[in-house]
Amino acid sequence: MSTAFIFPGQGSQSVGMLGSIADENPEYGEIILSTFQQASDVLGFDLWGMTQNGPDSDLNNTRNTQPAMLAASYAIWQIWKHKEGQMPAVLAGHSLGEYTALVCAEAMGFSDAIELVASRGRYMQDAVNAGEGAMAAILGLDDADVIKVCDETAVTSGRVVSAVNFNSPGQVVIAGHADAVDQAIELAKSCGAKKAIKLPVSVPSHCSLMDSAAEKLAKKLATISIERPVIPVINNVHVTIENDIDSIRNSLVKQLSQPVRWVESINKMVAEGTDLIIECGPGKVLTGLNKRINRRMPAMPMFDTATIDKVFEELAK
Repeated sequence: MSTAFIFPGQGSQSVGMLGSIADENPEYGEIILSTFQQASDVLGFDLWGMTQNGPDSDLNNTRNTQPAMLAASYAIWQIWKHKEGQMPAVLAGHSLGEYTALVCAEAMGFSDAIELVASRGRYMQDAVNAGEGAMAAILGLDDADVIKVCDETAVTSGRVVSAVNFNSPGQVVIAGHADAVDQAIELAKSCGAKKAIKLPVSVPSHCSLMDSAAEKLAKKLATISIERPVIPVINNVHVTIENDIDSIRNSLVKQLSQPVRWVESINKMVAEGTDLIIECGPGKVLTGLNKRINRRMPAMPMFDTATIDKVFEELAK
């Protein structure tokens, strides 16, 4: 069976994530705590303590969310390897999750990646003043209609708003200036959107408001050692598998201010012969999206002891 592993990004975090694994299985718990200790040593604070105890406001701050999600997803990957799980044929990550994919593909060291995404979070937070940016999920409109709504709003408002995450058919996330996002929400509703929901995020990711953050990220990435991935990784921006080091760096920089093409990424996996998609990381957001992208493609999450065991049982059939 040919499997693909996918890694979640911001939005899948929650206070207490992975805690049940550490409590129920000492062997898994040792791997998780070791992974988070390594991250904490890089960051200079107790990342596991924040992840388990919160408060939500601290964990949901993007400069903390990003290393926490990377550490959590990578810890589950380490458990998978420890149990000698089947290696996937291809990897991909949603936004921040692409960094996890690159670490699991041995293209980037874990400690380097923790430092990198913590910096990425700071750059993103600093790019837009608090309250000036926003994101919203538009449900029930075609991609082209959402793009048209954003284009019209941008012209009439003179502000930034664009379609940034193509998550599944009928679910597109938009981002930009908060007032322009509000206007786009109302226009989307008038155009027939079933729902238009403001998202609880602190920065408007993947739009041109992140250009200054992308410039800083490019300089930071130049200092990070990157190797050719040992497992192919599909990137968010071009939906391609890059092996050239400069191309990997450039894709990560562009990702910060350009859309995440998730539907195309999943369809590429399907076209290349994937039989099962496994979401490796907290929650099951991507598994839910995958069911709407391609109902015939089995997708399973792996975020606690029960779901880890269930994936092993499925692959043993």
